[in-house]
Amino acid sequence: MVELPQDCVRTLLTVLDEGTFDAAAKTLHITPSAVSQRIRQLEQRAGRVLLVRSRPVVATESGAAIARYGRQLARLAEDTGAELELATTESAVPVAVNADSLSTWFRLVVRELAGDVRLALHREDQDHTAELLRRGQVVAAVTSSPTPVQGCAVRPLGRMRYHAVATPEFAARWLPGGVGRLADAPVAVFDDKDDLQDAFCRDLTGRPASARRHHLPDGPIFVDTVTSGAAWALLTEAQIALTTGLTRLAPERPVDVPLHWQQWRLDSPQIARVADAVLRAAATELHA
Repeated sequence: MVELPQDCVRTLLTVLDEGTFDAAAKTLHITPSAVSQRIRQLEQRAGRVLLVRSRPVVATESGAAIARYGRQLARLAEDTGAELELATTESAVPVAVNADSLSTWFRLVVRELAGDVRLALHREDQDHTAELLRRGQVVAAVTSSPTPVQGCAVRPLGRMRYHAVATPEFAARWLPGGVGRLADAPVAVFDDKDDLQDAFCRDLTGRPASARRHHLPDGPIFVDTVTSGAAWALLTEAQIALTTGLTRLAPERPVDVPLHWQQWRLDSPQIARVADAVLRAAATELHA
């Protein structure tokens, strides 16, 4: 097995975290030239290009693999130090979670771990959280993918159930003939990665949701836009339960999104503690 110089691996991680060689140099208190030399040394040792020299810098597939290796080593070193009482503080556990989970059932996880484990939550669509695992940016993720990322274990969490909803006034104005005209009605989407409404509308009408759409990357504002009568959208059952005045547009056609928990295969007490809390919360709040 090729031995990787640890100072070079740490430099790679810093470049990825900071986004540029110059910023990494400032963080490491070395010159940009020294940063470049370490990256070149690591690439020569690995026998392949590890970084795309863009702004910000992006890891290649090989670079992402080495980044995962470096972060896993750092996590193991930290856990060992804590076990031996050589460290006074432990760093936060980085976890990727989709927005709807964050605003509903994942709150139980945060409450349970408060004062015990520090979390660094990365909000990302459930179809894209696995990519953060591949890059080594997080140690675990709530994801829609049952296929484990290399070096990760995966466990099913349950299904998050959604319903298409709107206010009665909105339905009367835009859907007088029923949901067959849904593709013409204003819609709310979380961001460009959110295709939940489009998929539902396409399945129902054969067309994607309307181009008249609100892009709202914030959970409360997203719900408020629907409850104000400005758009229709798919909301979780938990979100619907906290609102009044909404009607289910197609109650017989709920949308179930299966969720999974993926985490690094590391014997880490902190990661195990987070996983236990996640599994308990999911068992309580999600559909089996």
